[in-house]
Amino acid sequence: MIVYGINPVLEVLRAGRVRELRVGGREGGRIQEVLALAGEHGVRVRRVPPEALERDARGGVHQGVVAVVEGARDYSVAELVRGASGPPLLVVVDGIEDPHNLGAILRTADAAGVDGVIVQSRRSAALGGAAAKASAGAIAHVRLATVVNIARTLDELKEAGVWTVGLAGNAATPYDAVDFTLPTAIVLGAEGAGLRRLVRERCDVLAAIPMHGHVESLNVSVAAGVTLFEAVRQRRGGGAGSA
Repeated sequence: MIVYGINPVLEVLRAGRVRELRVGGREGGRIQEVLALAGEHGVRVRRVPPEALERDARGGVHQGVVAVVEGARDYSVAELVRGASGPPLLVVVDGIEDPHNLGAILRTADAAGVDGVIVQSRRSAALGGAAAKASAGAIAHVRLATVVNIARTLDELKEAGVWTVGLAGNAATPYDAVDFTLPTAIVLGAEGAGLRRLVRERCDVLAAIPMHGHVESLNVSVAAGVTLFEAVRQRRGGGAGSA
């Protein structure tokens, strides 16, 4: 996998997953920080022309550095549940195709301390450079499980005792009325279309973020942030429906 940009590359270096570092152009400023960390980890550094970085990053903003990274470990759903330090808090991504949205969700998931993110192997944004860049390097730290079928995965989560909460704009239950202190998987639908019918039907509860302005819904990554930090608030003692 290719990761580009200074912050994402620093994070994958810290995670010990870089096989090769490629640097082009001037090497001042924060590039020196990247090079120093690569040296600490014994990572091979190649000086390449700037156009080579452009090809690696496919036109993305690489900031003069690209890392060739080992693929992240692919966890099973059961491993994500068992690996939780408390009641599991998971995110399930159903058909999100924009890598920038996926990356933003991973960044928020890391910030909220989730126990893992579940993505579908098909009809989903690639876990590559654009998603890694948008995640600001969080892709190096979040545990990921790749599954074939999201609807069946929700059944597996239920069997493991995890409450599945789907976000849907037309749901009757406000998101902050849901008890997120329980083992919970927050299910996010695709941009525009939202949750697919079978996935929607498998969720234990559907919840909405009330909208008080003129637009009908939030960007999916923003909705993920709002809901995840409501879960964090409750788990710190706030409780569902409390101020």
